[in-house]
Amino acid sequence: MTVRIFSLSTAVAVAFASAAPLAQTPAPAPARSIGGVLDTLDRVRAFHETAISPDGTRVAWVEDRATVNTTTVFIRAIGAGPSAATFTATAANDGRGHRENGIAWAPDGHTLAFLSDAGSASSQQQVYVIDVDGKGPARRVTSVKGQLDKPLWSPDGKSLAVLLVAGSTQGTGALVAYKPDSGVVGDVEEEQRIAIVDLNSGAVREVSPANMFVYDYDWSPDGQSFAAEAVEGSGTNNYWIAQLYIVRADTGKTTSIWKPPLQIAGPRWSPDGKSIAVIHGIMSDEGSTGGDIYVVPAGGGAAKNVTPNLEGSARALAWRPDGRIIFHEYVDGQSALVTVAATGGPRTTAWSAPKQHLTVASIASHTDAAAAVVQSFQQAPEVYAGPIGAWTAQTNTNASIAPLWGEAKSLHWASDRFQVQGWLLYPANFDPAKKYPLVVSVHGGPSSANFPSWPSRWNAVLPANGYFVLLPNPRGSYGGGEAFTRANVNDFGYGDLRDIEAGVDAAVKAAPIDPDRTGIIGWSYGGYMTMWAVTQTTRFKAAVAGAGIVNWQSYYGQNKIDTWMLPFFGASVYDKPEAYSRSSPITFIKKARTPTLVLHGDRDSEVPTPQGYEFWHALKALGVPTELVIYPDEGHAIAKPEHQRDIEQRLLAWFDRYLTR
Repeated sequence: MTVRIFSLSTAVAVAFASAAPLAQTPAPAPARSIGGVLDTLDRVRAFHETAISPDGTRVAWVEDRATVNTTTVFIRAIGAGPSAATFTATAANDGRGHRENGIAWAPDGHTLAFLSDAGSASSQQQVYVIDVDGKGPARRVTSVKGQLDKPLWSPDGKSLAVLLVAGSTQGTGALVAYKPDSGVVGDVEEEQRIAIVDLNSGAVREVSPANMFVYDYDWSPDGQSFAAEAVEGSGTNNYWIAQLYIVRADTGKTTSIWKPPLQIAGPRWSPDGKSIAVIHGIMSDEGSTGGDIYVVPAGGGAAKNVTPNLEGSARALAWRPDGRIIFHEYVDGQSALVTVAATGGPRTTAWSAPKQHLTVASIASHTDAAAAVVQSFQQAPEVYAGPIGAWTAQTNTNASIAPLWGEAKSLHWASDRFQVQGWLLYPANFDPAKKYPLVVSVHGGPSSANFPSWPSRWNAVLPANGYFVLLPNPRGSYGGGEAFTRANVNDFGYGDLRDIEAGVDAAVKAAPIDPDRTGIIGWSYGGYMTMWAVTQTTRFKAAVAGAGIVNWQSYYGQNKIDTWMLPFFGASVYDKPEAYSRSSPITFIKKARTPTLVLHGDRDSEVPTPQGYEFWHALKALGVPTELVIYPDEGHAIAKPEHQRDIEQRLLAWFDRYLTR
């Protein structure tokens, strides 16, 4: 047995080769260069936000620029044709790149607020406002130190609120690389508070309590209060027990009006001020939203589910002037905009499209118009805006970029009592006379979905290089109703793997796939499912597990977000250890035979690196071909382009080695 430890410019890797492996290890396949594929993917500019003006005549959006780590706010008149002027709201251009976000229209539709760190050597964002009619220059309003987010204008347009983590130099959330511990370890809680900005002086007054972290909020129609989705204590760890609060804008007095049984997101106050709508459901990550819509009386009282038996999952919502609610629903593999009365009842679909996905939708407050980023497997993202149901493309930024893969088909299959949906992405230059390898790409979450969106990372690299890719949405996913999303509670690994394996069978029947050349890949919960799969079955001949969980019992004490596990396991590991053990791949590790590449960021707070080491060490001890790669200064989301490229090159070489013989 030999162990090699070596350094790379992009990673620290630990590799293993057994003197007596369980099965004959094939010689490495010749490495294929994927630089051209990645260069093409890098040309796609992402759109991070859209905001339509209250009267529906203008749209603003945040777009990636060609310069690395640079985003810019753009503004455009809607419906003026392709020659209409588009101008930037960028506050400054000092050559260092800048980060802009948080676009928000004033009620009069003539002024736009946004956040920018342009001109800041420390990357400190500040609030800027721009007179859109005058087309600049933008005026810097604040001079604060800390993290700013989600500017919102007061209903009278005289004030601007933001979310502020005063003094913080690190972004919020569990995806970022955590600060390494040193000295006496303890919980340092940086609270995100609602603050009101004086637009004349730039003074910032914090409103919500100092011991409370606010995730999302909304002004009341009279401008006297806020609805807040918030929690006492750590915002990173406690999202899963957040409550709905009313916060007075003058005194900061805070009152809980609903303690939900599960998670909530997106509180929005009704035009008449009498109620607040939220999305409620089981959600494994803050920001990955899905569930039913509940309406809660602003004065307190019982919350009402106004979308009972919803076929899909509500992802975002807004109120219409007539008091109806419009929401983005993801259902059976497609997006839709749907309206429903505040009291419930029949629902009306205002827009839907097969094989298209919309994100960051914005609804005009005074008219039936909307803006969104629209994309599909075959169309890279573009901004659309205009009348709901009849919007048109406002950008052609990515129009010249052609897909590097084949068509995508929506598949349905039966598994236990469920009908499961997923996507089968065909390889480039598909030849029906050939047999192809297949890789199953399992999404994270588990409360998430594989959406019909422009592929990225391995979902693009693999089909561009001759693989079928199956993108299943097993139980636990969004898009099949709340009961489907909750169907893996207290059952991690078992039912969802049956769904995935049935999906592989369906894919083999639908396309010329060689069932003996099937692999599996995933990150986060998808990484866990990859680790789980190789301890339950030998049908997968190669696997890549990124940031996966191998041992739920040890994981509970290692991560910084352990509260998320309570809704899914029903109790802590200390009260119910057997539930955690029965779903842990390490419990069944001696059944593993599949060659597995293990990938991890070294400062991951969601899934700490000991999980990767534990899995790799076990495979190594059992003589299963494996390799562990640790990426320095990375969190749960691998952010550095050179590390992302290294991952794609490695995983393709791994699958080529074991699936293309």
